[in-house]
Amino acid sequence: MKCSVVPFCTVPMKKGESMLHASNPPRRKRALHVLVWTAALMCLGAPSRAAEVRPRTEPLPAIEIAEAGPPPEWALWERQLLDRLYPAALEFVRKYTREDGTLIWRDRWPGMDGSDDGYESFYNFPLYYALGGPEEMNSLSRRLWDAVTRQFTRYGQVHQEFDAYYDWMHHGEAYTNLYFFGLADPRDATFRDRSLRFAGLYLGEDPAAPNWDAARKLIRSPINGSRGPRFVNTAEDWVTHREVLADYPLPYDDIPNVRSSDAWIDDARFPFILEAMNRRMMRGDVPLNLTATSLVLNAYMYSGDPKYRQWIEDYVTAWTERMRANGGILPDNVGLEGKIGENMDGKWWGGYYGWRWPHGLFNQVESTLIGGANAYLVSGDPKYLELPRSVLEVVERQKRIARGRVVVPHRHGDDGWYDYRPIKPAHLAYLWYVSQDPRDERLLRTLTAGVPLGTLAYEKSKGDWEHAAAWLAFVAGRNPDYPLQILRATYAASLERLDVIRRDRSHPDEQDVHHWQERNPIVLEGLVQLMLGAPNHVYHGGLLHCRLFYFDPQRQRPGVPPDVAALVDRVTANGVSVQLVNLHPTEARTVIVQAGAFAEHRFTSIGQQHEKTDVEGPRFQVRLRPGAQGRLEIGMVRYTRQPTYARPWDDEQTRVD
Repeated sequence: MKCSVVPFCTVPMKKGESMLHASNPPRRKRALHVLVWTAALMCLGAPSRAAEVRPRTEPLPAIEIAEAGPPPEWALWERQLLDRLYPAALEFVRKYTREDGTLIWRDRWPGMDGSDDGYESFYNFPLYYALGGPEEMNSLSRRLWDAVTRQFTRYGQVHQEFDAYYDWMHHGEAYTNLYFFGLADPRDATFRDRSLRFAGLYLGEDPAAPNWDAARKLIRSPINGSRGPRFVNTAEDWVTHREVLADYPLPYDDIPNVRSSDAWIDDARFPFILEAMNRRMMRGDVPLNLTATSLVLNAYMYSGDPKYRQWIEDYVTAWTERMRANGGILPDNVGLEGKIGENMDGKWWGGYYGWRWPHGLFNQVESTLIGGANAYLVSGDPKYLELPRSVLEVVERQKRIARGRVVVPHRHGDDGWYDYRPIKPAHLAYLWYVSQDPRDERLLRTLTAGVPLGTLAYEKSKGDWEHAAAWLAFVAGRNPDYPLQILRATYAASLERLDVIRRDRSHPDEQDVHHWQERNPIVLEGLVQLMLGAPNHVYHGGLLHCRLFYFDPQRQRPGVPPDVAALVDRVTANGVSVQLVNLHPTEARTVIVQAGAFAEHRFTSIGQQHEKTDVEGPRFQVRLRPGAQGRLEIGMVRYTRQPTYARPWDDEQTRVD
C-alpha cells in the first residue's frame, strides 16, 4: 500500500462528487486506498479581529477508508456527546449568566480569590469546540471569557485583564481556559495579543510587574500577577479563604499564640498566622510557580519567538539544579538571593504550597509535572522529566504497606516525613504517558500496588483527568469495554449536573464562588482519552499533551467533521492505532489527522491490513466513504518538532523563526 501526496483541499465537495482521480479506480476489497486528486486553493477571508494568514500549499499525504459497515457502539456514544453537550452548555449559560455573559451574582467580592473560579466555570468550552463541538461554542467561549474578565475587574481581582496577584495553583486553574483558545482558533488577534502580553509579565517585560529575576532565574514571590510580586499579604487578601483553611493543618507549629487551625477564623489570633506567612513564605520562589511555564508556552505557540522557549528551559533547569543541590529532594522554598531555606533558617521545607502546607506532595508532583512536560515539549529533551520523577522517587524510598496498599508520605516537617496515604494514580500515569520511560512505568506499578488500575470506578471531581490509569490499562490491551464505560459515565455526569441546575433555587447572594464550576455540564475526559489517545490535561494549569489531533478541511476548523468518530485503542512509545468511522450513510467525510495537539510529533508510517507506507511529517488526510470504518496503524516519533498553534492551511512561516 502506498500513500499519495496531494495538495491540501480547501474547496468543499459537491454532494456525491468523487475525490478519486479517474486513472485510479477504487479497489473494492481494500479498505485503505491511494487517492490522487487536486483541488483549487482559495484564500478565505479572515474573521474580524483575526491576524492575516497565507494559505498553505505544501501537499499532505492522503488515504481513503472505503469499507462500510454498521457503526460500533462506541462511535454512536462518542457522537452523542459531541453533538448533545452543546444544548447542555446553553442551558447552563442561560441559567447563570446575564445577556452580556457576566455571572448572575453579587455586586461585590473581596480578597484576592475568585477570578480563577469565574474562568473555571467555562474552562473547557473552547476545548469542546476544538474536539468537534458546534461552531457556536467558539464565539460563546470567547464572549464568556471577556465577561468574566470585566466582572472580576470590577470586583478588583483582575487588573489589565490578568489576575492582579495570586498563586499559580489558582492562576493555573484560571488560565487553562485561555490556552484552549489557541487550539480553537489562533487567528483571533485579541487573544493572541493578550497571550503575549500575559507571558511578558513573567519575562520581565512589564516594569509595573517585576515578577521575574533574570539573573537568579526565579519568580520573586509565590503571590504574583499583573501587579507584580506580593511580598506582604493583608487580612483583606485572605478574607474569603480563612474558613476553608481552618480545615487544613497550620502552616507552622511554632506560630506565637496559635495552637490550632481554628485560629484562621479567630480575629485575635489570625494576625499571628499572617505575620508568620509574610515573614517566611512571601519573599522568594516556590515550585508551584513552575505552572507559569504553560502561560509562557502558550505565547510561544502563537508567535514562535525563541525567547519563550529559552525562558521555559531556563526556569525548569533552575529548579532541577536546586533539587540536585538539595541531595535529590525538591526544596519548596528559595529566597530572593536564590538560597534554599533563606527565610526558613536553612530548612528546605515550609514554603508556600510546599511539602508541609496546605496540600504537601500533591503540589510538588503536579507543578513539576507541568513544568517538566512543558520543557520536554519545547526542547524534545526528556531530561526535564527528571524533576517530577525525582519527587516521586523521594517518596517511594519512604513507602510503607498499609491494609494491602502502598502508602507514601505526603508531608515533611521538623520531625521528618509524615501523613502517609496512597498516592493519586493519575499523576503517575500521566508521567509515564508523556515519558514512555520504563522507570516511570515501574513507579506506576510500584506505588499503586494493590490498586485495580484496569477497572474504571468513575467519580467526577473538580478536575476532568483523574481516570488516566484506567485508560492506560485499556490502551495496553486490558478492559476492552472501557470506551463504552467512560463515555456512558461522563454522559451520566453531564446529566446529573443538568439535574442539579434545574433544581437550583438558590439566590445569588447565597452562592459561593465555586457554585458554577460545580455545575458545568461539559465533561470531556472520555472524549479526550478516546479521540486523542491521551489523558486529559492536568487540571491545575497543564497543557494538552496528546498523540493525535483532528481538523475538518472543508470547514477549515479544528475537530472531527460531522458524523465522524475516532478511537485510539493502542498507544506505544512510537505509535498509535486509531479507528475512524463515518456514521453518515450517504455522504463521504474528510478529516486531517495531526501528530499531537501542537504538531509536536512526526508521523513515520501509516498502515492497515498488513499494508504499510512510509510518510514524513506532522499531518495526513483521510477520506472516509459513506458509512466507512477502518483502523490505521500509525508510526510516529514524538517531540521532534517545535509546537505551534498553526493549522494545516496556515503558513507556518508567518511565525517568528
